[in-house]
Amino acid sequence: MFNGFERLMALRYLRSRRQEGFISVIVWFSFAGIMLGVATLIIVMAVMNGFRDELLTRILGVNGHMNVTANMRTVEDFDALAAQIRAVSGVVSAAPIIEGQVMVTANRVASGALVRGLRPADFKRRAILADNIVAGGLEGFTAGKGVIIGSRMARRMALRPGGKITLISPQGNPSPFGTVPRMKAYRVAAIFEVGMSEYDNSFIYMPLAQAQIFFRKKGVVSAIEVMIEDPDQVFSAAAAVRRAIGPGYRILDWQRVNSNFFTALQVERNVMFLILTLIMLVAAFNVISSQIMLVNDKAKGIAILRTMGATRGMILRIFFMTGASVGLTGTAAGSAVGIAFAMNIESIRQWIQSLTGADLFNAEIYFLSRLPAVLDWSEVITVVVMALVLSFLASIIPARRAARLDPVEVLRYE
Repeated sequence: MFNGFERLMALRYLRSRRQEGFISVIVWFSFAGIMLGVATLIIVMAVMNGFRDELLTRILGVNGHMNVTANMRTVEDFDALAAQIRAVSGVVSAAPIIEGQVMVTANRVASGALVRGLRPADFKRRAILADNIVAGGLEGFTAGKGVIIGSRMARRMALRPGGKITLISPQGNPSPFGTVPRMKAYRVAAIFEVGMSEYDNSFIYMPLAQAQIFFRKKGVVSAIEVMIEDPDQVFSAAAAVRRAIGPGYRILDWQRVNSNFFTALQVERNVMFLILTLIMLVAAFNVISSQIMLVNDKAKGIAILRTMGATRGMILRIFFMTGASVGLTGTAAGSAVGIAFAMNIESIRQWIQSLTGADLFNAEIYFLSRLPAVLDWSEVITVVVMALVLSFLASIIPARRAARLDPVEVLRYE
């Protein structure tokens, strides 16, 4: 497509000479703008994907894909109902649970918490919980004599396995002197850490039988927590479960519970993509301006080439190569920097934190204990193609201007 003469002239025009120093500076700014735009866009998209995947994995791993509750608030005959749900195609598990809010006190520290009553066998099937026990063991929990708390709660209250934690229920016991808060002390059997501050800081797991006693729900549970094979097919799975269990129950799936949260993430992701695309658009305008200045500076040379037999097409291809090469090299460098940064972003964060001493990623604010990044290669290809298209379009305008120069008009007064 490009012959040797055209490549030679394009390379000659790209080389900086003293009288063309300002043009060269603009070319370097164009290169830097395209490189930074591509790299930043790849990094931001990877981080947004990482946030969504990490939060989705932890939220669904801890909370399940759908909850089946009764219209009368508590579920009776829950074992039979769970068996009916497990028989539905696509359902992996159906676990009876009890949930309740409590006040937790230990070592003169108090805070709110959410207690989840779960059978030991069902707890062990939750890989995100059972595989992330960082202290203690499940023996006490399995025997029904202990609770499991999150790592952040344990650190905040200076608790270790074997320590005691007191739970205070807002539903107190009636007495002649009024309502007395219901309190009970439990031993800490184990400590888990799933990497999401909300769960590690405020969740307490208790054997289901003990939760029924503490919350006075003998023979009933709060809900049936259902896990399915494909969380993205939760709507069709919920319809199948509804047909299987009949009326009198409500089904709340994870997409409805967390719709506002994930919608906000998607909106933020789209807005960031649009804003960062403008960086590459500005760099493309720099390519146009630098190439137009180069064409004006090389007008005499273009006219001489035309008189020596160079065609309009040859001139167009020469100046198209000079602009497109800036976009091509900038896109390649930006892709390499963005991919390398995204793949090592947590190590880079730790390194910067060790140098500055500042906490760049507070888990209390961002919910996660580490900075995630997931590269979606289709998005990377989209960013690269978009950057190349913008660069090529920006190169065509000054190239056509160079090709339309009339050598007679340029050399008339020379």
